[in-house]
Parts: sequence; C-alpha cells; structure tokens
Amino acid sequence: MLVRPTPATVPDGPGVYIFRDEHGRPLYVGKAKSLRKRTSNYFRKDLPPRTRSMVDLAADLEWIVTDSELAALMLEFSLVQEHQPVFNVRLKDDKSFPYLAITRQDEWPRARVMRGSKRKGVEYFGPYARAYSIRQTLDGLLRTFPVRTCTDAKFRRHEATGRPCLLFHIEKCSGPCVGEVSPEEYADHVDGLASFLSGDSDTLIDDVETAMTEAASRQEFERAARLRDKAAAMRTALQKQELVTETRDNLDLIAFDEDELEFVLVVLHVRYGRVTGRKTMIVDRVEEISSSEFVGRMLGQLYGAETPPREVLVPIEPDDLALWREWLSYRREGPVSLRVPKRGAKRRIMETASANATEEFNRHRLKRHSDHNARARALRSLQDSLDLPVSPLRIECYDISTIQGSHTVASMVVFEDALPKKSQYRRFKIRTIEGQDDFAAMEEVIRRRFAAYLAERKLPAEEQGRFSYPPSLVVIDGGKGQLGRAVKVLEEYDLSIPVVGLAKKLEEVFLPGQSDPIVIDRGEESLYLLQRIRDEAHRFAITYHRQLRGRSMIDSILDDVAGIGPGRKKALIKQFGSVKKMRQASQDELAEVIPDRVAVELFQVLHESLARE
Repeated sequence: MLVRPTPATVPDGPGVYIFRDEHGRPLYVGKAKSLRKRTSNYFRKDLPPRTRSMVDLAADLEWIVTDSELAALMLEFSLVQEHQPVFNVRLKDDKSFPYLAITRQDEWPRARVMRGSKRKGVEYFGPYARAYSIRQTLDGLLRTFPVRTCTDAKFRRHEATGRPCLLFHIEKCSGPCVGEVSPEEYADHVDGLASFLSGDSDTLIDDVETAMTEAASRQEFERAARLRDKAAAMRTALQKQELVTETRDNLDLIAFDEDELEFVLVVLHVRYGRVTGRKTMIVDRVEEISSSEFVGRMLGQLYGAETPPREVLVPIEPDDLALWREWLSYRREGPVSLRVPKRGAKRRIMETASANATEEFNRHRLKRHSDHNARARALRSLQDSLDLPVSPLRIECYDISTIQGSHTVASMVVFEDALPKKSQYRRFKIRTIEGQDDFAAMEEVIRRRFAAYLAERKLPAEEQGRFSYPPSLVVIDGGKGQLGRAVKVLEEYDLSIPVVGLAKKLEEVFLPGQSDPIVIDRGEESLYLLQRIRDEAHRFAITYHRQLRGRSMIDSILDDVAGIGPGRKKALIKQFGSVKKMRQASQDELAEVIPDRVAVELFQVLHESLARE
C-alpha cells in the first residue's frame, strides 16, 4: 500500500512524478509545476473512481526534478512513450495509418504504401483514410512522375535480365532498372512527386501548362500533347485532395468528441490550403481529465515525435496555453501559432471537423465491442468463479502444439484488461523433450518463462526485459496433467500466482488441489473470456507450428536439388515463401531467381514430390 510522503520531503518545484505498482511497473506518469502541491492532491478522500483505483494499486511514488516546466513536459512525454503506463491517456493506434512513402535512402527511390513506425531515410505523405485511396492517387500520378513502385527483389531481377516490366511499357515507370533514365532526371521525377503530395500542386501544374504552350508554339505537337495529358492527370489527382482554404495555408486542425469512457480525435493536415492527411483515433479515458487537459495531452503525443506546422488550430484552449505554445515552438525550432479559430473559413473548417468527430463517435458507440463495462463484468465474473483474491487484470495462457512429437512448440498469449496485448505474445521451441510428451513440454515452457521473470526482477528497472511483469492468472490449455506440471514449477520458485487448467472436451476448469473440476455455466461471461484466451493461445501455437513444418518441408525438398546452397535457398524462400507457391510457379519464374539449369531440376523435383504425396 502506498504511504503518503511527508510534504517537506517533496520538492516544491517543477518535475515529473511516477506512481509504480508492487512490481516496479509504472502505473502513471505526470508533470507538475510544483511537485509538492500536485502529488498532495492524490491523497485526498474525494478522488474520482479511476484515480482512486490507480492510487490503490500503487506501491511507490517517486519524482524527478527538472529545471523548468518545459523540461518536465519533455521528460513526461519520453517516459510515457517508454513505459506506456496503463493509467495515462495516450494514443495507441496512430501507427496503423497508411502513408504514401518515398524511400529516399535508396539509389533509385521507390513510391509505396507504408504503415508502422517511421523509418530513417523515408519521406512520408498523409496519413490517408484507406490504403486504396493512396494507390488511386499514386496511380493517377505515375504518368506524370514515373518513379518505380516495384519491390527491391523485382527491381534486381529486371536489372539482371535487362528487360523492363510492364509498367515501363505503359509509361508508368521511367525504367531505372534498365538504364532508360538518368539519375538526374529520375531525381526530378521524385522531387516533383514529393512536391505535389506536399500540397504545392498549383505551381507544378502551372509549370507543365507553360511548357505545353511553349511546345505548341514551336509546333512540337507530340510533346505538347504529352504535357497536356500530364497536366490533366495532375488535376485529376488534385481533385482527391479537398480544398478547404482559398489561401495557401499550412496548418493542422484538431477536433474531438467525448463521453465518460473515451475520446474520439480527428486531426486534419492542411498544406497549401488542401487536406493532405487525416487521422481519426479512439482514445481510452483511463484517467480523470478535463477536455482542456485532453487537448494538451494530445498536443504532446502528436508532436512529441513529429514537427508541428506553423499553425495549430484547436476547439478549446489547453491548460497552460503559454507552455504548450513554447513546447510547439521548441519542437518546430520556430514560432507556432496555437489558437482557437473564432471566425471565417478556419472557424467553418473546425465546425465541420467537430461534426465529423461527433458522427464518428456515434458510429463507434454502436459497435463498441471492447466496451469497458462488459470487460469489467467479465473480469469480475472470472474473479468470482475462480475465487481469486483480486481481479485478473493480466492473464497469460499457454498451449502446446505438436504432431507425433515433431516440431513441438508452445505459445504464450497475454490479455490485459480482458483485451489481447499482442506485443507481449511469445512463442517457444521445445528444447529438452524428445517425442510427444505434452506434460513435460508444458513444464519446460512454464519453467523458462518464470525463471526469466525471477532473473529479470533482479535487474534495474531500465534493464528489465519482456518477462519482467508477472500475470494475475495463468491459464493452462489442458487438464490435470498439464496443470500439475505448471503448479510444480510455480511452487519450486515460491511464486503464489493463481493457475487453472481449461480442458477442451467439456470446458471444465481444473484448480490445483481439487480432484473435481469446476463447471462454469455456459452463459457466464467468465467462461466466454477463458474460451477466448484459450482459443487465441491455440491459434498462435498452431500458426507457429505450421511455419516450422513449412520451413522443414522447403528444406527437405531444396536439399535434394544440386546447385541450391544456403544463398539460393534464402532467395527462393524470400521470393515464393512456400513449397505450394514454388509448385505454382513456371520454370521461367524459377529461373528469375536461380540459374536456368538449376531451375529445370528444381521444377522437376517439385512436381515429382507432389506426385508422391
């Protein structure tokens, strides 16, 4: 239980404070102008329910003093990003948006759709609402800016054969793989595409139309016709970018809607007066904050890793407006206007964005499959059914997958707050068991997982790894045998973690030390939650097992072909991925990866093995 620190021991200056649980895991990170005044608020009797639950779970409170409030804000952002505390409001899905990216680090840059964390040397445009929107936009621009869109492997194949692909023949690629374009001319194509996607389209269209007029005046009618088509293609692509201001403004606009459980956030990126990117995100309301506090948090999260534009428009002023202006100016290394639009076109854009946020939130409410109340009911039901001391906020489930003792593997899936946390999933190759012995395999996996936990707990917090946080409940996919082996390991390590076994046949739940299973009623949410977790563990294990079997089959076939060594085997797997795809390939397609004579023999071996099967 958290003991309130003596006020005199808490610094009366700016800094960051961290609430940690009994395992040292950060529960909440906050900043303060005065650490003493801010932390004292958490020990009042009239705390909001969510804040009270966080304080009840906390076992330690620590703080870091900074020399200014801006430095505290920067430190808070970095700590939230590093530790992802469960009680901090934060953006969790902003990396899933599709972007149109140009791989500037390549010798011949490529245009492609990319998701995930941003990479060094890649220029991003967007984000877009859907990936097909990007592909439509890009397809319309390739005749004007014919940059390559092929994979590196395909580029190398055509470079080796000296034959360009279809896109070159239909004038949607300038053919850098076969030397049909100079590096300087190709760089002009890339820069033009980047400039257009950035929103500076009017200048480019004007330049093309001027060149068209000049070509026509010199009676170069074929060149003039090509330039006319380029200008038309650019205007068609431009129609997909919504015009929102008559002036060439560069700004971001943030709107949101909220209820007692969640926020919906809408961000519009406007460049040169046109919407070039859009984000819509649902944010869990895991802490008690006001709307103005939320705006500030989102500014920190949105621009903690990206450079803000010269102007940011918000629906209401954030708390500490002057501080956030200073923060944005620091991030941009230049002045940033942060304000609420009061009149004119920008006010109308804000009203439209706010209406979109409300509409999006209404749709989300209707299909809210991860409803907080439903999850809380399921966890309470599970706690009651299994007579657990606390609600199982973190559940780990283990499953074994094997066929006649071959390629035995295990899976560990993690559910936090009754939702899958896929970044915490782990898979294991069984090392010590020969043949089929699910009981011994389960013992090995549990031993490896909790041996790693005990080892990592001895390390400093910043050095702890993926097994450092223990579960509130361990679920074993199996009956008494598998459960007994898991209990044996936990007792050896002197760990008092609740563990149960879930048998597939009758959906019976086995508890340690009890000969008869618990039969949970079919309608209970606790049983449904256990089934979801067990099925997810089974799916994850089966997927891994199939991968290993597929690789083994590829190895066994390719090893029979003379002339295929480790390098060629790797190239074939990268290109085709499976034996099935190799069999579907023609001899010529195989010959694009390996020499012709080797491709002839591989083609024969693949189809002979199919006949034997």
